[in-house]
Amino acid sequence: MTNSPLAPIEIADLLERVRAVVAARVIGQDAVIEQALVAFLTGGHALLEGVPGTAKTILVRALAGALGLRFGRIQFTPDLMPADVTGISIMRDASRGFEFHPGPIFTDFLLADEINRAPAKTQAALLEGMAERQVTVDGQTRPLGDRFTTFATQNPVEYEGTYPLPEAQLDRFLVKIAVRYPSLDAELKMIDLHASGFNAERASDVVPDAVLDAETCAMLRSAVDQVTVAPEIRAYIASIVRATREDPSLLLGGSPRATVSLFRVSRGAALMDGRDFVTPDDVKNYAAPVLRHRLRLSPELEVEGRTADDVLRDLTSRIAAPQ
Repeated sequence: MTNSPLAPIEIADLLERVRAVVAARVIGQDAVIEQALVAFLTGGHALLEGVPGTAKTILVRALAGALGLRFGRIQFTPDLMPADVTGISIMRDASRGFEFHPGPIFTDFLLADEINRAPAKTQAALLEGMAERQVTVDGQTRPLGDRFTTFATQNPVEYEGTYPLPEAQLDRFLVKIAVRYPSLDAELKMIDLHASGFNAERASDVVPDAVLDAETCAMLRSAVDQVTVAPEIRAYIASIVRATREDPSLLLGGSPRATVSLFRVSRGAALMDGRDFVTPDDVKNYAAPVLRHRLRLSPELEVEGRTADDVLRDLTSRIAAPQ
């Protein structure tokens, strides 16, 4: 689309166009769309947690279409095998030998639907792809490409027949995006949209025309590295994550990877806003998406009905933000 470097305001305009076409199909989830875009911008994977019917699949399909990227989907089930994710080598004949048939993980945007329903061995196959953007099949390593991004979903209220994700795998997700019920106004707009003929099961309605192309996506991602993070902002990021390790109400705090993740995501948030520098608000606004899945609450807090977001809200209110 373009070969010359873009100014931050031009980047924000492109991202707003992407956000707008996705928001036209995913009503009332503006914060979710922005967080998913930031995850892609900063080269990370996202865990989408929400009850069924909150447009998680539509979000990922529409976002892939707007960015001009390939989309793939895997429905995770208890009997799903690693080869169902990565692919398999099949013997055709003696002269040709084995022929590799790539699995659905070989795409740009992978929707791993109900990821916590798959057994540990299958989750591990996906983890290699997420961590290294490559998979190993029959001893041979096969790259997935720089654009490979996993958007995994899970239901927050259904635990029967699930395999909880281990902390090591949760830590590989750059952000955990909470997909909540839309407002009444948004739900009424959904009814109007469907009354006008929109069909969520029709690909032509869900997948928009590409707003960007692969080259522009790569340029936007490289622009994130040029966003300035002042020393005092870096100290603020580290202070927030370290506070989660020192809080007596938490059994497990954020890892050093969480510190780096909050640094990366804050840069992406600044770019979304048309700036080439990070502000304290960028850090504070994304503390929960980056950290909520990396914390383990004490049993006492869980009994009280408190959440990781509640703890993070208290922590960030106590830590002085730089001027």
